[in-house]
This record gives sequence, structure tokens and C-alpha cells, in this order.
Amino acid sequence: MILKLKAGNHILNTAPRKPEYAALEPLKRVFGERIQFNVPLARYTAAQIGGPAMALLEVKTADELGLAARTLWKMQVPWNVLGGGSNILVSDRGVQGVVLMNRARKVKFDENAQPPTVWAESGANLGLVARLAAARGLSGLEWAAGIPGTIGGAVVGNAGAHGGDMSGNLLVAEILQQISHSEEAKVERWAVKRLEYGYRTSLLKKKPGLAIVLAALLSLEQSTPAEVQAKIASFVEYRHRTQPPGASMGSMFKNPSGDYAGRLLEEAGLKGKQVGDAQISDLHANFFINLGQATAEDVFDLIQLAKNKVLDKFGVELELEIELVGDWNYLN
Repeated sequence: MILKLKAGNHILNTAPRKPEYAALEPLKRVFGERIQFNVPLARYTAAQIGGPAMALLEVKTADELGLAARTLWKMQVPWNVLGGGSNILVSDRGVQGVVLMNRARKVKFDENAQPPTVWAESGANLGLVARLAAARGLSGLEWAAGIPGTIGGAVVGNAGAHGGDMSGNLLVAEILQQISHSEEAKVERWAVKRLEYGYRTSLLKKKPGLAIVLAALLSLEQSTPAEVQAKIASFVEYRHRTQPPGASMGSMFKNPSGDYAGRLLEEAGLKGKQVGDAQISDLHANFFINLGQATAEDVFDLIQLAKNKVLDKFGVELELEIELVGDWNYLN
């Protein structure tokens, strides 16, 4: 059986239209020299793969991120947010519209709250926040210490590891939501229930482009630095022992109910399989590695090969955990 992966089911897009460069010229008047055009994205992604962003704008605070999103919504210019660059595969043809490079990284702890909390802007590195908490003797985020993504990406994707996930820590997410083009976008505080969390998914992930995470408030617990850091060390050691080093996107597929994607891929004989310079890891079959010069199309073809093999052998249709970003229509 041949299963054709429909890229459109997984693309992070915020608007259907595709502007030409000339249509983005007015952005220079709004953002000045801060906005750059035709910027290669491979340098900004964990897999070191990806074509150019039609335009790229770096934002350094949650307020700047919100202002940029409001402005682009009003101008009806499509945009995407890029944080740590993990868990995504950017098309070789690049990304239409504007990529917002999220560098909003402010972090504040409240150790006197009950429970203790940490508030972090959406561009803050999740693993770093976990380690900062550990240094204060605050537990609850040990599972996140080895995750390379951002707070915002973790909120959207319900990131998790070692039995923990974002839904277990999140108290409130600060969300900028666009109701319609005729109404001003507004900031709302979403409790965890409103995000409709599931395994590696949320309402925001299911409906991209309608809202953006500005910051999040996470719950923690009192402990000691030694205890928290010891637990983190054991998780990090396990991660290094079981996951390959090098340029990859992280876990490629979600685990099917009652099983593991890595086991299915390994049992299907896919370890070490290669398309171009993209390879399924010999160490863990749910990690796809860029050996040096892999293209997004190489990875896309390897994804389809893996899905087809697992479907043929086990009757299981694997679902991507990563997101396909940019223009993939030419492969449909």
C-alpha cells in the first residue's frame, strides 16, 4: 500500500494568500531596518534545513511580539513564529510572508507563591527555565531540562518527556487572539482547560494563526537544589544514551496509543535508512538526522517511506509530531 502524506494537513500557515516581495515593501516603513528580506532559515533550525523566509523580523520582548502580530494581522500579511527551531521542518522553498524570530526571553520566579511559580515570555528556552528552577530548589520541570524548544512552542504543542508535560505545569497562558480583521486583537489569560490539551497537541496547534502565545505562568514545588539537579542529571544522561546527537528535529512521530513509534520503525527495518543526506538514526528510529547536506525534500521522502513501511507491516498510520512549515504544495 502506498500512503501519500498530505503536507497541507501539517503546515503552519497563518493566511492562504502568498504575497510577492513588492507587497511586503510597506513593512519597511513600519519596522525599518529591523525587518530583513530573503533570509535563509536553515541557520535558525535545529535540523539545519530550510529555505528562505520572504521576510524575517526579530522581536525581543513579549510586547514587541504582540505589536508585530497585531500589525501583520491588520496588514493581512501571513506570518509564522520561530523560536528554538526544533520540532519543525521548513520547506526548501521557504516561507511566505513574515517569520517572527521570537527572542522574548524574560523569566521571573515567585518562590513565595503557593505553589511557587515561574512566569516566562514565550521565547524563553524551556530547558533553561527548568535548570534555573533547579538552581533555586524548585521542582516540577525536571522533565523539561533536556528539551531544546521554547516556552511558547511547549505551550502550543504540549511538550513532554519522562512522564511530565506542559499540561501538568501550566497555570495560565497569556494569549494574543485575533477575533476578526475588523476587530483589535486582545490579550487574554487562558487557563489550562481552555487549551484543550491532548497528547502533543492543543487547541492552538489545531487552529494555527488565530492566536499567539506571549508568556506562560507555570506551577512548581519546593524542594532542594541537590534533589532537583540529581533528577535532571539522570534524565539528561538517559537522553544522551538513547537519543542521537547531531542535527535533527526531535521526535519525528507521535507514539501511537499503547505503543512506541520508535519500536514500530525499528521493527519495520528502518534504522539507518537514508534518502539523500537524511537518515533515520541507528540509535533511535524516531529521530531523523541531517548528515550534512540534507534537504527538506529528502526528509519529506524519508517520512513517507517510514509511514508506508509501518502501515504495510503493522497497519498503523503514524502521525507527525513535528510541523511542516512553509510551502509544501508542490509535493502534493
